[in-house]
Formats: sequence, C-alpha cells, structure tokens
Amino acid sequence: MTSNKIVSLKQSFVTGILSFTFVLFGLAAATTSYIGIKQLNKEYNKNIIEAAHFIGQLTKTSLAAKDNLAIEKQLAFLNQLSAYNTVHVYHIENDAVTTVSSYDKDYTGNRGIRQIASQFGRKEQLKTPVITGNIIELIQPVIDGNKAIGYLYIQQDISALYRLQNKIVIAAAISMLLVLTCFIYLAIRLHRKTTYSIKSIANTVQQVSSRKAFELRCEQQPTKEFEFLSRNINTLLARVQRHVQKQSDAEQQILKLNHELEDKVSQRTDALKESNEELLSTLEKLHQFQGQLVESEKMASLGDMVAGVAHEVNTPIGLGVTASTLLSDRLAEIKTAYEDKTLRSSQLKRFLEDGEHNIAIIYRNLNRAADLISSFKKVAVDQSSEEDRLFNVDELIEEVILTLAPQLKQHPAHLDIQCPDNLTVTSKPGPLNQILINLIVNSLIHGFEGRSEGNITIAITPLSGQLHIQYKDDGKGVESNLKNKIFDPFITTKRGEGGSGLGLHLVYNLVTQALGGNIQFESELGNGVSFDIIFPVVFHK
Repeated sequence: MTSNKIVSLKQSFVTGILSFTFVLFGLAAATTSYIGIKQLNKEYNKNIIEAAHFIGQLTKTSLAAKDNLAIEKQLAFLNQLSAYNTVHVYHIENDAVTTVSSYDKDYTGNRGIRQIASQFGRKEQLKTPVITGNIIELIQPVIDGNKAIGYLYIQQDISALYRLQNKIVIAAAISMLLVLTCFIYLAIRLHRKTTYSIKSIANTVQQVSSRKAFELRCEQQPTKEFEFLSRNINTLLARVQRHVQKQSDAEQQILKLNHELEDKVSQRTDALKESNEELLSTLEKLHQFQGQLVESEKMASLGDMVAGVAHEVNTPIGLGVTASTLLSDRLAEIKTAYEDKTLRSSQLKRFLEDGEHNIAIIYRNLNRAADLISSFKKVAVDQSSEEDRLFNVDELIEEVILTLAPQLKQHPAHLDIQCPDNLTVTSKPGPLNQILINLIVNSLIHGFEGRSEGNITIAITPLSGQLHIQYKDDGKGVESNLKNKIFDPFITTKRGEGGSGLGLHLVYNLVTQALGGNIQFESELGNGVSFDIIFPVVFHK
C-alpha cells in the first residue's frame, strides 16, 4: 500500500508563490535586460553608420580632389568627440587603394602617423558594424554621383555601452530581489489569515461527520469569503437535516406524481392524435382553396385584360362612328344641293376631300380595333391552353404588350425588349404569356407606386436547349424581410387594397410546373427587382 506525501498548506502556499514569482520576474528581468542591451547595440550600430555617412559627405569633395590637408582639417572636429578612436580615409583610383588621411585619437599632433595600420583589407568583413571587445568598427564607401571614389574606416570606443549594460543587469537583479521579498511577506500574512478560518470550518465539519450532529453550526469568520463559505455550510447542514426528516414522505409523493403524470401523458397523446387528424384535414382543404384562388387569380387577370381591351376597342370604334356620321352628314348636304341644282364645284371638291379624310380615319381605326381583338384572342387562347405549339417569341411579347396597353397608359413605363429576330420555339405559350403579364402588372402596381414613370427590361437569350428570360425593373424593390418568401402564397404589400398575394406564387408555379424550369429572384430596396427564368424549349430555324 502506497501513501502520498502530505505537506502543509503553508509550505505549498509559500513555495508555490515564491517559485511562480521567481520564474515570472526572472523571465521579466532577463527579457527586459536582453531587450535593453539589444536596443543599445542597435543604437550604437545606427550611430556609427550615421557617423560614416556624415564624414563621407563632409570629405567627399576634398577626397575627389585628393586634398589631404583639407581632409585632415575636416576631421579635426573629432578631437571633441572622445568616442572616436580612429578614422581612415582611403582613395581609389584604377583599382589602386591609398590612404589619403587619417584621424587617431592618441596621435592627433603627429601628421602622417597612424595608431593602427590600414584596415582596407577587411572591407568585406566590416561592411556592417562589427563589435570586438570594447570597440566597434565599420568600413563604408564614399559615393560621388553613382561611383565610389573612396572608403572610410571608423573605429569607436564602446566601453560606455558595457558599463550601461552592467547597470541594467544590476538594476534588474535588485528589482527582482525587492519584489521577491515583498511577495514572501504577503504570502506569509495571507497564509496566516487563511489557515485560521480553514481550521475552524474543518473542525466543525469533522464533528458533524463523526457524531452526525447536524444541529452544529460553523462560527463567524473574520473574512468575507470564509464567512460566506461558513454561512453556506450552515445552510447546507440545515437543509440536510430537513431532508433526512422528509425523505420518506417525498418518495411517496414522487410515486403518486409519477402515476398522475402517466395518466396525463396518455390523455395528451390521444388529444394530439385528434389534433393531427384535424390539422391534416385542414391542410387538405387549404390546398384545395389555394388552387381555387390561383385559378381565380388567372381569371381575374384575364378579366382585367378583357376590360382593358374593351376600353381600347371602344376608342377606335367611337372614332370610326364619329367619322362615318360626319361623312353621312356631308353626303346628305351634297345630295340636297344636287337635287336643288345648287351644287357647286368647290362644294363637291370639299366633300371629296372630307370624304377621303373620314374614310381614312374609319379605315385606320377599324384596323386598330381588329388588331386589338386579334391580339387579345391570341393571348386569351394561349392563357386557356397549356399545350405545346410553335410560336415566335418576339411576336408573343408584342401581343402581351399590346394587350396591356390600358395598364401601361395608367402607369407610364418604358419597355426595352431585347429579343433576337425570328426566334421561333416550340413550348407552352400560355404559361409564358401569363408569366409576362403578371410580372409587368406587378412592376406597374408595386414597383412604380408613387412614381410618374419607370423602366422595364425584358432580355431573351437562347441557350443550349433552353430559353433564358431576364426581367428587370428600376422600381422601389422589395424589403429584406420579404425577399425569402416572395414566391409564397398570400404574401402581399397591398393587403386590404385589393392585393391577393398570389401573383408571384402563380408565376413560380407556372415556371416550375407548367414550363418545367426554374426562377431566381434578386432585389435591393430602392434598386428594383430582377427575375431570371430558364426553361427547356425546342428551337426552330
């Protein structure tokens, strides 16, 4: 039998906090020192590069002229900067390198004497700053135009860098020790305050467990958290005491409730079955009613067309009647003048001219009425038939537009029909007729509501064995909450104003069922609507 080693809470508490704090602040101090030292190195590298650029610009002109004396004067300002140990200026000509001038801190009074030899041979090694011991070195080219005319060698003393690095490390170590000391003190104080309450509560719980004395209660604690724990333990003890006393009665009550629940479930199941049967019956009646409403919608649209065509036919017939009546009156005048032998040649000439004009009016208006009746007849026959037949798509659209002339007069709209000439197909013209009528009427009533005019585009594109119809208007569009249910039955924004909500539902059924195609809908509020309809057809050349 193995036993786990038991340690005191104080030991675990203090050790854990010390370990965590030591690791945390050790990492923090090391990271801070590393970042600081790295930043200092970066600054020194940056400084020596900027110094090389400055000295190169300063001596560029003199170096090009090989004026050694001028370069030495220009380097004289380095005497005031203690960090610079050595600066060499090299000149290049025909791949030959010569040392033009130099500055050495310890030999500033002796011209031509250098503390260190030429370092040009280390050019590739010192292209970037290199730190060796307490010095940093760099060789940079002196550029005049696009050509290197020489090089600079710079050596700086960075002893100050190491002194600053040491100070950073020492400061980080001192900060870490101070923080550790504070945390040790806080850990001990917190442990003493915590263990007192734990011992008191543990003693009470032990007595309750050993003696089953549920009437005992924990004493009041000095801290809010342990006082909260103490009160909850006391509440638990009281509830356990009441629970033991009432457990038997509760079991009996549960059994009784189970029996009652089984009876209620059985009753509810029977009621649910009856409700489901009633719901199925209601749905069947609803489908029948919906079918009747769809047929009513078809007949209503046909009735609107009948009324519109009747109005359109009455206009040319009325003009024809007026012209014929006027012609009859003029004929009576001529007849009377002829019988009275008072007929003049000018009167006869005017009669002939008026007669020709009136006959032309009668002829044009009778032709107009005949065209309207013929178009209406074709549309009405197509709507009442769902059989395949050969027809010209462009002519079918023109017949629909002619039939809708009364509605287009009430709601002015510009129609742009984009259909290939002589596009002849075999399909069901009736459903296609009804689809176009419903879409146009829907745009006039809903899309252009409150507007004086609008634009409708119907683009016909023949595909491989399919006909694509894109219907677009620039009306007010559809609200986002209606977009996903636009084809659902009884969805309308004209509820109570004569709208049935079956127009687009009828369009959807005609496209998907009668024509065997599919329809897609897109709309943005304020940017109109777009319907893409694709269905199979047979093309004829």
